[in-house]
Amino acid sequence: MSGRPRGLAVSILIAASCLALPLCLTSTPSYALSEIQREDLPSPVTAPANSDNAAPGAAVPMPEAPGTKPADDQPADDTDKSEPETPPANGGITSPRADPDAPPPAVVYDLNTLPEPVKRMHGLLIEACRTGDIEKLRPLIGKGEAMTQLSLGDIDGDPVTFLKSLSGDGDGQEILAILEEVLSAGYVHVDTGTPQELYVWPYFFALPLDKLDARQRVELFKLVTASDYDDMKQFGAYIFYRVGITPTGQWLFFVAGD
Repeated sequence: MSGRPRGLAVSILIAASCLALPLCLTSTPSYALSEIQREDLPSPVTAPANSDNAAPGAAVPMPEAPGTKPADDQPADDTDKSEPETPPANGGITSPRADPDAPPPAVVYDLNTLPEPVKRMHGLLIEACRTGDIEKLRPLIGKGEAMTQLSLGDIDGDPVTFLKSLSGDGDGQEILAILEEVLSAGYVHVDTGTPQELYVWPYFFALPLDKLDARQRVELFKLVTASDYDDMKQFGAYIFYRVGITPTGQWLFFVAGD
């Protein structure tokens, strides 16, 4: 157990996860977390971009001005012409999936069972982490709308500089260590057969914390402290760093919080 992530208390991450919420009064920039946008990371195998959007505004009739009524030759129409709001394409895809009432997904350690594009991206991330040079993550993060999601709020400036700001040492080695340890844990395969299908590390993402056995708690303590674990149990889910990779090998997110 390296103990490297222990400087990042989960209790701080819970507060930091509010960055994108209007009720938060303060935030800690070092713990800005992420809300996912499902786009394509340039890679040897890519998935088609999700183009579903809310219906154009022109398709929604404008309401009558206050105090007016329809012309005599046009009957009043009380039908609500507005269309329901289209939900976000990925609605909380980075959020913990621990459902205490559902059977837990299988926890997998064998990387050879991964689809080749997922296995390749996983290997590239591990290799980059072990160099100690956070710049090695840059080509894997991508650019623009296809960039790996790293923050609940918008990132001002360079994503690698942002990752350095999350790292206690300032150069990015701590965040690389966390990323490597997360990717070294078991993983879960969630939302199989849907557009939201993902491979997520660590598996605590999808398991209720109060149902972890002794061996699994030892694995959890490689990532967080016992006090962090208590905080997360009160919150109701694992909210430390996790990584999502699509079946096509896109590094979709690296986030903490909820």
